[in-house]
Amino acid sequence: MDQSTASATGRDADPTEAGHHPQAGLLKLTLGAIGIVFGDIGTSPLYAFRETFAGHHTLTVDRLHVFGVLSLIFWSMMIVVTLKYITILMRADNRGEGGSLALLALITRKLGDSRSTAGLVLLGVFACALFYGDSMITPAISVLSAVEGLTVVNASFQPFVIPIAIAILIGLFSIQRFGTSAVGTLFGPVVSIYFLTLAVLGVIGISHDPSVILALNPYHAFGFFQADMWRAFLALGSVVLAVTGAEALYADMGHFGRTPIKVGWIYLVLPALMLNYLGQGALLIAQPSAITSPFFMLAPEWFRLPLVILATFATIIASQAVISGAFSVTQQAMQLGFIPRLKITHTSVSAVGQIYIPIINWVLMAMVIVLVLMFRSSSNLASAYGIAVTGAMFIDTCLLTVVLFRLWHWNKFIAGGLLALFFLVDGAYFAANLLKVPDGGWFPLLIGGIAFTLLTTWGTGRRIVAERMRAPDDIETFIRSAASSIGRVPGTAVFLSAAADGVPHALRHNIKHNKVLHERNVIVTVQFERVPFVDEAAHVAIIDLGNKFSRIILRYGFMQKTDVPESLQQAEGCGIGLELDDVSFFLGRQTIIPTKLPGMALWRERLFALMVRSAETPMEFLKLPSARVIELGSQVEI
Repeated sequence: MDQSTASATGRDADPTEAGHHPQAGLLKLTLGAIGIVFGDIGTSPLYAFRETFAGHHTLTVDRLHVFGVLSLIFWSMMIVVTLKYITILMRADNRGEGGSLALLALITRKLGDSRSTAGLVLLGVFACALFYGDSMITPAISVLSAVEGLTVVNASFQPFVIPIAIAILIGLFSIQRFGTSAVGTLFGPVVSIYFLTLAVLGVIGISHDPSVILALNPYHAFGFFQADMWRAFLALGSVVLAVTGAEALYADMGHFGRTPIKVGWIYLVLPALMLNYLGQGALLIAQPSAITSPFFMLAPEWFRLPLVILATFATIIASQAVISGAFSVTQQAMQLGFIPRLKITHTSVSAVGQIYIPIINWVLMAMVIVLVLMFRSSSNLASAYGIAVTGAMFIDTCLLTVVLFRLWHWNKFIAGGLLALFFLVDGAYFAANLLKVPDGGWFPLLIGGIAFTLLTTWGTGRRIVAERMRAPDDIETFIRSAASSIGRVPGTAVFLSAAADGVPHALRHNIKHNKVLHERNVIVTVQFERVPFVDEAAHVAIIDLGNKFSRIILRYGFMQKTDVPESLQQAEGCGIGLELDDVSFFLGRQTIIPTKLPGMALWRERLFALMVRSAETPMEFLKLPSARVIELGSQVEI
């Protein structure tokens, strides 16, 4: 059985129903959010300010440019992170969950499937595809930029930077299978110390030139563009590195809730980041040669080695958050029908969201190591960083347009003004990053293109297979005919079916070849809804078909664990009982035959057939007991 197409339950998402959020005090949740959510954006000071001046498009280190860049960084944080994501987008939650896919699911569930939503689905899928490029670059640039701090301590460490970075990354990916719960409690305190350190170092830097605080005035950003518009535009490609990770705040909302993330951002993370950037600016005005590594040179010489160690821990935590995010996005895409079944291991008995997907983990590790060996420095990697992030941000703004006008019905002038601002900022950042394509920006676009092709091929292929296999038979008529002409054997048979109507192929083939019916027969359909979590009352639906036949529809949210035997034990009145030793599970397995029939291009059909063969079996995905499963195969031409 394949995953059925996600279907809406007809129930509106109510934010108050998001009962899966951890039930803890605000302080504890805020501390956890600081440790998990802000790692990516928190490590940006290691390289963002430096790259704006010393990257591929250099700037003169003088007061005009330093003030201009600081002003751009501050207002980017205020507009993109504080206003767009923290204030507005986080209100667009899908039963407490955030992120591009959750937002897409919310929109399509509210508006229904139509031509107008088809383009939005492609946008959401492409945002998901771009995320994979980002999840490869973030660990590489973060860890490498921290380890490069060793060369500030002592130049003789230069030959060891890449080996040390690769060793750290291999260790990081190797421990993923154990889950993050064991070290998760350390994340919040470590990152909090890191942010406090950023703030203290920034204050020390500002004390040498307090006038740098005037850079917060937007006048200096406009003055930068007025003095040299082209160089200011090019600088946007590096300034945006200061807000990378903003989308992660929205995507990780389901783990902590909106309030803890908002509190952590406003009261600790934003002030610490800006103080550090201002301190770096004051340092560069007084000592332009410090542009080689302003983050580490901001610290006293005796503190630089401890700072390298602290920054390395912070980048490891930031990388951990991105890797965990890749697992979560993959699970969401899988249950929404865009990715084949993959093996998922739950690493925590209490936290459903803590999962491990082996193939994603090892592919990410391989690509991260390739990136480190290919680009060899965080400065070179910065040329590849930004396109995936700005592309995802731009898509979020497109989806937000639908939310404001179609779902929330905001005043057109207010919504239009805000959206114009967001599109201007996101569009400028995306356009500036497109100039990085020849220097490395092609990499995330390549990864995004490959991922988008795989996602859409799987989604389209599943739809075609469902159409080819749809049987016109009426289930009631089929049951009456079979019950009167076929002998019965003791026990219960469960037939897995992708469709919630018609006759399952496994049932049809069982009668055709084995010519028997079990004493009790249950047709089970698994549906993944466009909500993160399905209420317990709506989880199981039972229909009595007569003649000891029942149909059970099991509904799961795209963030929930799929366990069919466990769900069947919760079902009452279906006659199946609770003893799995009395149950036989019948699965239909399809062999895909690519043809020139109307559907997809032949190469995509072959790709889809390969993906079907590589997918985890329904038995493993649905947690069926292997000793009780019988598979009946058929060939499907597409």
